[in-house]
Amino acid sequence: MSTNTLPAPTTAPEQRIATSPDLDFVRRSKPVSVVSDSLILAKRHLMRIPRQPDWLVGVTIMPIMFLLLFRYIFGETVQATLPPGVDAVNYLVMGIIVQGIVFGAMNTGLGLAMDAKEGLMDRFASLPMARSAVVLGRILADMGIAIFTTTITILVGLLVGFRPTTNVGDWIAAIGLMLLMAFVLAWLGAIIGLWLKTVEAVNSIGFTLIFPLTFLSSTFINPDFLPGWLQGFAKNQPFTLLLDATRGLLTGFPEIGNSAWMVTLYLLIALVVLVPIALRMYERRLTQ
Repeated sequence: MSTNTLPAPTTAPEQRIATSPDLDFVRRSKPVSVVSDSLILAKRHLMRIPRQPDWLVGVTIMPIMFLLLFRYIFGETVQATLPPGVDAVNYLVMGIIVQGIVFGAMNTGLGLAMDAKEGLMDRFASLPMARSAVVLGRILADMGIAIFTTTITILVGLLVGFRPTTNVGDWIAAIGLMLLMAFVLAWLGAIIGLWLKTVEAVNSIGFTLIFPLTFLSSTFINPDFLPGWLQGFAKNQPFTLLLDATRGLLTGFPEIGNSAWMVTLYLLIALVVLVPIALRMYERRLTQ
């Protein structure tokens, strides 16, 4: 008695290729996939924070230290530069909040530089996901951290005398402007992190580029008291416009005027410019 074993059916390589879904193409072709992939990566980044509590404490403590320093050491000096009836604490707290958002942008650059150093970028690139999700996922995670640290700063500000005089609508408008600023600056941080080769370079050069801009503004002092040749820049740069808008919305000083519309327009234009540059630099980084 003999049995004949039929050979297993085979599929030509061409047929396998034709019938198997091109996951990379499918995921790239759907914007919803970019969002879902970005959220997955953002969740991954945030889940690492409990294993690095010292880092979270560091980024939270820095704005609180600036707040206490300027509130109790330089508060009287700042008060002398303000018009009568304007409280220096309200003025300083808003400056510290915006400064924290600006400095937080470097977290994106540092995170991307670390991912490149550890080889995670190459691993992500080999997965069937949208390439842009790698950068956007990091930015969304850092936005979550920025919301957390900003909330802590506001609570500490309330403890040391911050007294906003506003309504719910103005709070929503001010928070929206600050979130938009954080989102735009995160893309700038991504460009710096993808441009520079090492984590150390991002940490030193990145902060060197951003740090002066926060002081050449109305963050801590009325720009009218700066040297004359700096006043024009300090009064019209985006950080000052954002500060004027958020201070006007939350505390009534200065008059908001057109600063909210102007800074929104500036930020949207910057977003249109920065996003494609960051994504192109990410693609270029993968080929190096």
